[in-house]
Amino acid sequence: MKRNIKNNVYWVGKIDWELETFHGDDYSVSNGSSQNAYLIKEEKTVLIDTVWTPHAAEFVDNLASEIDLESIDYIIANHGEVDHSGALPALMARIPNTPIYCTANAVKSLVGQFHHPEWNFKVVKTGDTLDIGNGKQLVFVEMPMLHWPDSMATYMTGDNILFSNDAFGQHFAVEELFNDKADPCLLWAEAMKYYANILNPFSPLVKKKIDEILALNLTIDIIAPSHGAIWREDPLQIVHKYYEWSQAYQTDQITIAYDTMWEGTTKIAHRIADEIARLSPDTRVKVFNIARGDKNDIMTEVFRSKAIAVGSPTVGNSILSSVAGWLEFLHELKFKNKKAAVFGCYGWSGESTKVLRERLTAAGLEVVEPEIKCNWNPDADILAEATRIAEALLR
Repeated sequence: MKRNIKNNVYWVGKIDWELETFHGDDYSVSNGSSQNAYLIKEEKTVLIDTVWTPHAAEFVDNLASEIDLESIDYIIANHGEVDHSGALPALMARIPNTPIYCTANAVKSLVGQFHHPEWNFKVVKTGDTLDIGNGKQLVFVEMPMLHWPDSMATYMTGDNILFSNDAFGQHFAVEELFNDKADPCLLWAEAMKYYANILNPFSPLVKKKIDEILALNLTIDIIAPSHGAIWREDPLQIVHKYYEWSQAYQTDQITIAYDTMWEGTTKIAHRIADEIARLSPDTRVKVFNIARGDKNDIMTEVFRSKAIAVGSPTVGNSILSSVAGWLEFLHELKFKNKKAAVFGCYGWSGESTKVLRERLTAAGLEVVEPEIKCNWNPDADILAEATRIAEALLR
């Protein structure tokens, strides 16, 4: 089960090839994932995190086949979310007095979820250390809101490994464990999707925390996150990417997202795309039907984009529920420094563009003045208005 990471540090997690969704059904998983737990065997034996509840019995049995569970001196809980802590109840049933090192907020999280206030919690904060023998220490770094208030990272001196928990991870199954063994196209696509859909709301904190970590002047040879590939080849490349992504990231791309009832709004969406491509051939254009596309993949493209256009027909004096739900998610992700345009067809009352404009503004986007509000099906004159939208988004 255990697989060597470096010297006396081992991976003891779970590669989950069958995982299809995460956070309930809120995050789509296309290439599997992993729950990475780590075992350190110096003079002291340390377990860093566990795995998700469905794999708890398998995890504890596998761990017991590798070591005497009673030999575990310390457990580090970098984060209380159940994909990292789900096996703790089964493990603590076997070794109930083992100390658990975590933040104060993690104590609240773990007790609130598992109802074991008697566990031997040891609260740590940034800069606290734990000697593990052979001249090595664990150094704790609080990372609140990356992405829960209880999150922290753990740095191991001597081997220079940063156990970063959710930061720098991906929902991506890599049987070979390491970034230099992974398909680089899939690795970077999944890393960006993870950041865009989970960490982007906390981007100001990401930048601040990276500055703080770099100021500690730690030598980092390996970054070992809790999901996906372990960064051992040029590990700081993902840190630099996070720094870039945290600063209102955008590229020369415009994404068009819409839903339709009788295809009129579809025609407008594609005409806007055509006009953007005609006016700016180098600008990448992506078009998605919200109801038929994967919302996380669409949001990743929004993350890349400098502007978006969102369309819906009017229904029930408002917009389609598919678009409304998508806009709620957009609001949650707190994208910055992006323009937006609105469009849609209507038969009788025509409120959709007004609703879209209000919700996009509330989500923090700069909504341009030109819009297409089409009564019934668009004709050539209506479609010609797509040029004004394209020009405003490209300006």
